[in-house]
Amino acid sequence: MTTEARARVGVIGGGSWGTALAHLLATQGHEVVVWTFEEEVAAAIRDRHENPIYLSGIPLAPSLTATSDLAAAVAGRDVLLSVVPTPYLRPVLRSLQEILAVRSDPTPPYLVSATKGIENDTLMLVSEILAEALPAIPASRCAYLSGPSFAREVARDLPTAVTLASTSEHTAKHLQAIFTAPSMRVYTSPDVVGVELGGAVKNVIAIATGACAGLGLGSDTIAAIITRGEAEVAALGTAMGAHPLTFLGLAGIGDLVLTCTGELSRNRTVGMRLGRGESLRAILKEMRMVAEGVRTTRSVYHLAKRLGVTMPICSEVYHVLYEGADLRGAVDRLMQRELKEEWEDLTGMGGPTWGAP
Repeated sequence: MTTEARARVGVIGGGSWGTALAHLLATQGHEVVVWTFEEEVAAAIRDRHENPIYLSGIPLAPSLTATSDLAAAVAGRDVLLSVVPTPYLRPVLRSLQEILAVRSDPTPPYLVSATKGIENDTLMLVSEILAEALPAIPASRCAYLSGPSFAREVARDLPTAVTLASTSEHTAKHLQAIFTAPSMRVYTSPDVVGVELGGAVKNVIAIATGACAGLGLGSDTIAAIITRGEAEVAALGTAMGAHPLTFLGLAGIGDLVLTCTGELSRNRTVGMRLGRGESLRAILKEMRMVAEGVRTTRSVYHLAKRLGVTMPICSEVYHVLYEGADLRGAVDRLMQRELKEEWEDLTGMGGPTWGAP
């Protein structure tokens, strides 16, 4: 890598995904520092080149460093990568705004968000939260990374393809070059809303497929949930102005299939344990890493009601998680819904029509 191509990157969030992306960037010659709330995680990355809590057993790039001081992680960086879970994002962004507001460099850094979720109280997407809580960085310098990617596989340099969305073509292509690596193929997209929604709602569907697996239902059931789940994602997305084709790509069906079937999926694991009879409280108490789908379920349920979008699978997940509904009863209700044409719920996508009799 040439000196001109070397980026100074501050990664905000030292969980598994943040660490994996930081490692990937560092191996490509970028100057990378990770900010993490836990000093023990920062010390392990900095001193031993490992993250034993969130990414155990994977050696990290020797050049990668870390800190628990947010201002130090941001100082002198021309790219910021935010990987903070949605429930904790807003206070971190407020702190970041205070830091950037007094920055002497008149050009704000680029910001890439790899967070997948929808805020509970406001029902805002991450891009909307950023616009409100971090005005120091304009939308034209923000991008959103999503697609089928497990942190552990990315950190092991296994071939991965993702989508990077931005309202600015210049920003998208500039950041595409930075995040591309021999094991990471990055596509660009102008559809910020679609890429964000695909990454968020797939976690809800993954809880549903996991629950069906935990109940001992077959592959037919899983395939049906994934396919009809994708229809729900597309219906909500198009109602919010996203492009329908986005949901047929990496940030749509690609991420959905991975999260619904991959053994490393935290949201699928939550569903499986529910299907086996464990309580949600007990499951979450044992998990150190965040399963975004649990909170996102509530956001999606209320967002769909606000927009008048029918999302039966996501609604049943909500009833199970937040109203104590019986899982087998949820499956029965889905199977006994009024019969209709397959394309009827795919709002905005059109579909085949009947010919003359």
